[in-house]
Amino acid sequence: MSDQLPPPVLAEATDAPPSAHEPRGSRTEQVLRDIVGGHAMISVLAVLLALIVGAILIAFTDTGVQAASGYFFSRPGDTFAAIWEAASGAYSSLFQGSIYNFRRPGFADGIKPLTETLTFATPLIAAGLGVAVSFRTGMFNIGGRGQMLVAAGAAGYVAFTFPMPFPLHLIVAVVAGVAAGALWGGIAGLLKARTGAHEVIVTIMLNYVGLYLISYLLRTQGALQAPGSNNPKSPAMLPTAVFPEMFGARYNLHWGFVFAIAATIWVWYLMNRSNLGFQFRAVGENPNAARVAGINVKNVYVFAMLISGGLVGLAGVAQVLGTVTTGFSEGIDAGIGFDAITVALLGRSKPVGVFVAGILFGALKAGSYSMQAAQGVPIDIVLVVQSLIVLFIAAPPLVRAIFRLPVPGTLRRARALSPKAMVTK
Repeated sequence: MSDQLPPPVLAEATDAPPSAHEPRGSRTEQVLRDIVGGHAMISVLAVLLALIVGAILIAFTDTGVQAASGYFFSRPGDTFAAIWEAASGAYSSLFQGSIYNFRRPGFADGIKPLTETLTFATPLIAAGLGVAVSFRTGMFNIGGRGQMLVAAGAAGYVAFTFPMPFPLHLIVAVVAGVAAGALWGGIAGLLKARTGAHEVIVTIMLNYVGLYLISYLLRTQGALQAPGSNNPKSPAMLPTAVFPEMFGARYNLHWGFVFAIAATIWVWYLMNRSNLGFQFRAVGENPNAARVAGINVKNVYVFAMLISGGLVGLAGVAQVLGTVTTGFSEGIDAGIGFDAITVALLGRSKPVGVFVAGILFGALKAGSYSMQAAQGVPIDIVLVVQSLIVLFIAAPPLVRAIFRLPVPGTLRRARALSPKAMVTK
């Protein structure tokens, strides 16, 4: 008997399902290894690593730690105590500024930070879903800023120019903003489908076009600029076109968050239960195979960017009609278009994952102000943490090596390649 099997037999053994005689414990072990080494665990550990590195940076920049380190060799305990105090104090302030503040009297006041987190998360979730749709289709929508600005301009113009009864006015403003974002994203999809232009280059250029277009309109009377004003700012939104508060005027959380939840459910249904979503995923996996299977790949690119731009546009609508009802300027996007890329990466381009990642980044944004006010920690530390999350998400082997995690499926493949399995075959 030869010591080496022919390639066809080896391939058959490798891809073979587990034997019926395989012990139940081994299957349980394989499932546990897949869970521990899976993408969800990698995302959680990437956030944990980023927070650990952030704590180290907080300790290095803390004046108390610097003072205690001056006499480290005589009293090392003081240095470690100062490090713990700096890091724990910063993250405690982060929690109290984003989830629950135990220092405020009553539950209604204590829970206000959570509502702030959800308010910050609303546009991040919507924009992250848009970027995730493009990712699942094999494209990279980096034009979130331009799509948000154009959507904000369209929604804002309808909101302060055309008086209508509530809720018709709000619905028309939302539809106008989403449609503007969809058309702006659809330009990139159309150019990719018809000319082969790379969507990354096109969307980057459209960011500048959208920025300078809105900037020009905000400086033009009769367009977006407030009447009688020399500042590049729009008029205030009419009350009939503003998202109502969810829990009263004492909280900033508005019904835009409900729109974000609805968008998450819709994207989940689109990608997992609809024919169009199947085409998106097929083209994202292998456009050549999808073309052979009869899928119109060019149309898929256009539809995907239309939907992606519309979802990102919803983020711009939430900004204009939810948090900046007194009028908006060219900085209305607040960097959300680029943060959405991080949210989509952390959420693994899955709707539920994007929703959770959006809330996490909303918490970081809401809590960063509390960290700065209570502990003097620079807000830039939070930006570093967000960047580190992206770094660790992009390097799963690094995370697995640090935590000694197994690679999913390795136990099954190892057993399939074992000499006993080969002899059985």
